[in-house]
Amino acid sequence: MKAAVITFPGSNRDGDVARALRQAGATVVSAWHADHELPHGTDLAVLPGGFSYGDYLRCGAIASRAPIMDAVRAHAARGGLVLGICNGFQILCESGLLPGVLMRNANLHFICRRQHLKVARADTAFTGRYHVGQVIDVCIAHGEGNYFCDEETLHELESEGRVAFRYCDAAGNTSREANPNGSLNNIAGVFSEGLNVLGMMPHPENLIDELVGGIDGRGLFESLAAA
Repeated sequence: MKAAVITFPGSNRDGDVARALRQAGATVVSAWHADHELPHGTDLAVLPGGFSYGDYLRCGAIASRAPIMDAVRAHAARGGLVLGICNGFQILCESGLLPGVLMRNANLHFICRRQHLKVARADTAFTGRYHVGQVIDVCIAHGEGNYFCDEETLHELESEGRVAFRYCDAAGNTSREANPNGSLNNIAGVFSEGLNVLGMMPHPENLIDELVGGIDGRGLFESLAAA
């Protein structure tokens, strides 16, 4: 597995996700927002978290028009894997690679804390090391993580099994109280139609080492490294 981690002006989680991928056994190379091609042999393109272009206009709006994104769209169209985390998820939605939009959190506050997720699908390149219904402990850090889409799109996501993770409590209950930002149906991450593109707001790369409080994030990166 060769993963290209793309850095935009304002990215701040590129180093963290690169470390997580290397720990899982992937080969990691860097790409820059102004590049016109992904590095040769790229299997996985990663859009990390941060505040690309200062989050001006809308989060991810300017980054979605960066030169590298044409290459990312072409990579996805060929069936290549694409992962967007937090700001990366916002960029994927703005670029048309995923449906919906990430709005301001319902409470209008930036949220930074631990958060439980329920795994909704475990037969993909991203989630193969988890099992359906498993509750994992990750971190969230966002001000615009409130996932929204129209009713038709929501029906398609649910009926086609394209929800990857849902916000839940420690017991796996996907209640309103367990939803940190107001996302529709407690959605924390979604897949593309071909299941080769995943966008998610939480940060699995934050919890890959016991020294920092947990290893539940490892499963995602180990799944990708083995894909």
